[in-house]
Amino acid sequence: MGHHIPADFDTLAVRAGQVRGSEGEHAEAIYPTSSFAYASAAEAAARFAGSSPGNVYSRFTNPTVRTFEQRLAALEGGAACVATASGMAAILSTCMALLKQGDHVVCSRSVFGSTVALFERYLTRFGISVDFVPQADPAAWAAAMRPATRLLFAETPSNPLTEVADIRALAAIAHARGALLAVDNCFCTPALQRPLALGADLVIHSATKYIDGQGRCLGGAVVGDADRVGKEVFAFLRTAGPSMSPFNAWVFLKGLETLRLRMRAHCDNALRVAQWLQEHPAVERVHYPGLPSHPQHALAQVQQDGFGGIVSFEVRGGQDAAWRVVDATRLISITGNLGDAKSTITHPATTTHARLSANQRVEAGIADGLVRVSVGLEAVEDIIADLARGLD
Repeated sequence: MGHHIPADFDTLAVRAGQVRGSEGEHAEAIYPTSSFAYASAAEAAARFAGSSPGNVYSRFTNPTVRTFEQRLAALEGGAACVATASGMAAILSTCMALLKQGDHVVCSRSVFGSTVALFERYLTRFGISVDFVPQADPAAWAAAMRPATRLLFAETPSNPLTEVADIRALAAIAHARGALLAVDNCFCTPALQRPLALGADLVIHSATKYIDGQGRCLGGAVVGDADRVGKEVFAFLRTAGPSMSPFNAWVFLKGLETLRLRMRAHCDNALRVAQWLQEHPAVERVHYPGLPSHPQHALAQVQQDGFGGIVSFEVRGGQDAAWRVVDATRLISITGNLGDAKSTITHPATTTHARLSANQRVEAGIADGLVRVSVGLEAVEDIIADLARGLD
């Protein structure tokens, strides 16, 4: 595997960013406060002006949120992190901070449905154009570049087909034309993949997924350099306010402590499930980067330090057969969320990707028989037995 993960990753995941208060608390404190008091009028003026570091208002400066930001930045190898209210808020904040009217975006055709909607329905209203290209074809990305291209956006592995983008190749294409590469690292997390080390400029997270790991809170984050993220994206957060709640930040901090342990277990279970599905006569095709049959298996081996917890598969017999598999489960939860300790199952064509047109779904490879499973931390034999109910 890739082995891009630094030796002290596990230490940083437990310790980075914590500053103990006057009480000497061992666990990170939650600061549920909207504002902060100053010792004097002069101190207040200096804080508001930014000439003196410190807390001003929890919309953009909160100690618990800052601890989470510093810890995630350390794990991703970035200089700065801005935490947001959701993963989609992280993508919006990045675009609003770094793009302007007349700019052009090249985006993978395989990104999350809400990301497509954000680019197509909303950013285009403000004079930002976007072209969608096949995720795994660097030549198509290169061909889509224009003089006005400012951002390349990929999500790797993709949702739900687990297509893997060549981050180094996309970074080279972006940088040759003065554009930025943003990578949504939701499926791998920094425990399995560090896009900045591979040349990406920005890393996007839905902390809602594996960073929390137990399906409790919504949150997002953008990680990158001190200038674009630390100043530009932070300035947008300060003004527009898609802010992370301190309580949620505290939950995510606890999630980061066990991130690598959980990701290893998700990977182990998912590989077992994928191998079993591949042998099942009712299954036409399995999408999982850990299988040698996956088109980007070799790339995933080099670029990632594990193959992730998401397995999708096409059931013979289209939507009816797929729904039978979903409905027959008794253990696995039927829900659109992923990255949970509990295994979840969904039918992408009628849920997560239902907002796409039939044509867009075909282009994105979302077949009517496709089922996506986020493989959890239950006993893998029980997960397999549950899927077998609707397949056998």
